[in-house]
Amino acid sequence: MPGLSAELVQQLYRTPPDRFVAARDAAVAEARRAGDPTTARQLARLRRPTVAAWLVNLLAIRRPELVADLVQLADALRVAQRELRGPRLRELSAQRRAVVGALVAEVRKLAAAEPDAPPASRLPLAEVEATLNAAFSDVEVAEQVRAGRLLRAASYAGFGEVPRPQLRLVTGDDEEREEERPARRPGPQRGRPETAPRTDRAAERAEQAERAAQRAARAERARQRRALDRELAKAQADQERAETELTEATGQERDGAAVLDRLEAELAELERRRAVAEQDLSRAKLARRAAERAVTVARRRAGEVEAAVEALAAEEGDADAGGGAAD
Repeated sequence: MPGLSAELVQQLYRTPPDRFVAARDAAVAEARRAGDPTTARQLARLRRPTVAAWLVNLLAIRRPELVADLVQLADALRVAQRELRGPRLRELSAQRRAVVGALVAEVRKLAAAEPDAPPASRLPLAEVEATLNAAFSDVEVAEQVRAGRLLRAASYAGFGEVPRPQLRLVTGDDEEREEERPARRPGPQRGRPETAPRTDRAAERAEQAERAAQRAARAERARQRRALDRELAKAQADQERAETELTEATGQERDGAAVLDRLEAELAELERRRAVAEQDLSRAKLARRAAERAVTVARRRAGEVEAAVEALAAEEGDADAGGGAAD
């Protein structure tokens, strides 16, 4: 395996969460068998997404052009908010609602096409919608959504929502209303000090509110970052401990396999020797039976010869006795 490929990562994050761990572990094992420990470690670090995050990842992987449109619209919304362009912001906010609604509908269709996806009634579409809305407010969330590597649902925790900020915007309508008012005749004011134009004061208040919102958003992100750093440190410690246990277990497995191979080799040798001994025993049995038959024949022959010798001896005795009588 040449290295951790984007295709393999996408394939894993397309996998439903309840089968993610098994698919990841199978990829880790395949990388180890291929002699690529670096890729195996990188794969082992991939974490299972929640169902809502999986649905967003599925959208980013299956329909990247739709997510690209969302990111582009989010950039335009942030620019409009920074520049306090009211008409443009209202227009983009309407587009945002339409885009998010279309993306949630697309997520529902993609999930229906997945054989192992949860039923439609159990899809966390509210979390999907909250995550897509958060992408309009947080650049980091938008990048995670675009990459298809989201691990959990997100929600915007800053100062209000970006599409509907809780501050007063200075728009072209305010200026038009100012122009529609009848111009005052030049002359001294009746005991009233000269003040700044209302639009300038509103712009100043809006700028102050925006700065406060940015400070609150930065503080919230810092708090979340600290919490995530603590969680990451704990997760990394757990990962190191798990990898150490995995290394030990792998070594024990390797040693056990070596012992088993040696025993199987010894068993094979004993089986071979047993077969040879059984052949030798079979030949010995045949030889014994042949020898028994030969002994039986020899004994019978010896008995016959003994009987003949005895008969001959008896005849010789009779002959000797007859000769003595004749004398």
